[in-house]
Amino acid sequence: MEQLPEEALELDRQVCFALAVASRSVIGIYRPILEPLGLTHPQYLVMLALWGEAPVRFRDLAEMLRMDPATLSPIVKRMEQYGLIERSAVAGDERTFALSPTESGWALKREALEVPPAVVKRLGLPVERLMALRDELTAVIRAVDHGPEI
Repeated sequence: MEQLPEEALELDRQVCFALAVASRSVIGIYRPILEPLGLTHPQYLVMLALWGEAPVRFRDLAEMLRMDPATLSPIVKRMEQYGLIERSAVAGDERTFALSPTESGWALKREALEVPPAVVKRLGLPVERLMALRDELTAVIRAVDHGPEI
């Protein structure tokens, strides 16, 4: 096996470090933007998923968000208590339930339309560059899930 130079272990050369710092930093930008909506970043992601595809089975929502069901469960319960989402029985399967936005949850969607432009403004990067970054990150996620693209 080929020996890599010691620079390969420098912190600033690590993809994992860049991704971790970028993730924390971008989520930090969302915090004050989402606060007036009464949402945390994970709750915002839940609403985005439900606005796009409601009703969604809990198990499918966890997969969409790439969250462990045990982590997602208290988020969903809190959002139910806030009156943003509701659960409904799934015909033929008493062990699971589907989630949908409530009337208040749907109303919140109008306010949430302000979130993406506010994030873009705070980042100060052209939308085209952010979309290209999203596409690259999606390729990284795909590579992790399925191995390298051929």
